[in-house]
Amino acid sequence: MSITLLSSPLQGFTDFRFRNAFHEYFGGIDTFYAPYIRLNGKLVIKNNYQRDLNPENNTVPHLIPQVMTNDPDEFLFVIKYVESLGYTELNWNLGCPYPMVTKQGMGSGMICNPSKIDEVLHKAHNESNITISMKMRMGYDDPTEILNVFPILEKYPIKNVAIHARIGKQLYKGGTDLEAFQNCVNQSSHKLYYNGDITSVQAYRDLQERFPNIDHWMIGRGLIADPFLPQMIRDNTTEYPENRWQIFKAFHDTIYQQYDEALSGPMPIKMKMLGFWEYFSQSFNDSKKVYKMIKKNGSPRNYKATVNEIFAKQR
Repeated sequence: MSITLLSSPLQGFTDFRFRNAFHEYFGGIDTFYAPYIRLNGKLVIKNNYQRDLNPENNTVPHLIPQVMTNDPDEFLFVIKYVESLGYTELNWNLGCPYPMVTKQGMGSGMICNPSKIDEVLHKAHNESNITISMKMRMGYDDPTEILNVFPILEKYPIKNVAIHARIGKQLYKGGTDLEAFQNCVNQSSHKLYYNGDITSVQAYRDLQERFPNIDHWMIGRGLIADPFLPQMIRDNTTEYPENRWQIFKAFHDTIYQQYDEALSGPMPIKMKMLGFWEYFSQSFNDSKKVYKMIKKNGSPRNYKATVNEIFAKQR
């Protein structure tokens, strides 16, 4: 069975600079999802969202915009905006687990409100022709919450539902709930994608064996921690390329240069790269030591020297 690999959006990480460089150096991903657009009650698209979705800034083969909202009018406003850029699909985020989102009844905090979900989807489908897909957790407090949403989704031609096999209040802690995901498979007639803890080729193989009818797999944090993972899954191998560290270093240097040009001053670029290294360090043997080496660097010059040292040791 052929498979489709998708990059799950991570706010603050998977913007157009990261996506383009990832596709250039690693490949393996068929479809990228852009981090969500959030309007906060104002019908205005922020400049950073505009830059991220500008087709001229994106060189990946397939990009799908995403929206975070619980308001029908906001949803329709974003639909019209992404359509003006030439996009034909909009993904709705009902998966974000963070309290700043869920306490406002958005993200995974909305799954317990099927009538509100119905209201948003009704307006979107009645007043536009865009294709709508969804990314969800199984609930916020309980993994059965999503089961109450499925009857609502049956009313609409949703392209697919990508399910992160956790509940919102877990954040990213604890394991995925594969039994609860199986319940979703059993009870939904929509096309389901799997998301959650695909962190190695073996982890993917185990999941594929467990869910043989799933052919779309969404990779989030695992893709940043090990950028070679998607192509290795596609090639069905656990062997890294011989020039693994040279490729990784070239990728790092590319995104560093681009973020350094886009951000103002040494502190923003330091914090940006520190966020990436929280994941990158997991590819190295002594991940805690590597992350600590990066964290203690104050100046760009020291940072670059430390990065060179870290990669040189791998060779």
